Formats: sequence, C-alpha cells, structure tokens
Amino acid sequence: MLGGIDPDSEVSGAAEVWDEHAFKVISAAALAVVTTGTVSYHFLEGWSWVDSLYFSVVAVTTVGFGDLVPTNDPAKLFTVAYVIAGISVLGLFLNERLRRNQYRRRVRAEGGRDDRDDD
Repeated sequence: MLGGIDPDSEVSGAAEVWDEHAFKVISAAALAVVTTGTVSYHFLEGWSWVDSLYFSVVAVTTVGFGDLVPTNDPAKLFTVAYVIAGISVLGLFLNERLRRNQYRRRVRAEGGRDDRDDD
C-alpha cells in the first residue's frame, strides 16, 4: 500500500488520471474564470473589452489598482462572487504549477526522465 491507498485500487487509477490531466483542467478553469469576468463586466458595466479584461485580471489577482470600479449593484454582487471563485481557481492553478515544477526537479535530481505528457 502506498500512502494508505492500494496501488491496484480504482481510487489509485483515478488519482493517476487526475495527475495526468490536472494542469490542463485547472488551466481551462482559470481561463474560463477570466473569460467569464471579462464578458460579465463588458455587459454589466458597459466597459470596453480591454477594460473588462484588465479589471477581471486585476480583481482576481487581488491587485486592486482602483482605477476601474463596479458602479452598479449587479456588478458589485457579481464582483463578490467572482473574486471568491477566481482566487480559489487561481490558487489551484498556482499550486498545480508549483507541484509540477517540484516533481520535475525531483526527477532530475534522481537522474530520471519526466515521461509526463503536459503543458
């Protein structure tokens, strides 16, 4: 048993599938969050596409320059949900990226080869 999981179990197989595709799935989720924010701000606030993209990224990264701010209640309520969801997805994305980099360093240090199909 490896880490309390039988390597031959279905759970182990599911974990391997997730490890193989996690970065792609999480990257798609991060892109979906930014796209959703961009489209929503464009229609809720009437901002240009560039301003909407800019605010979406600034909000979800918690930079908050303050040069653009939601001005109506629907946009403010959307922002609350957007920031909570966006920070979560961004955290997952960064965690997965760092985990993969750590794995690669470990494989190189052991003199092995990284056979994963990613990025």
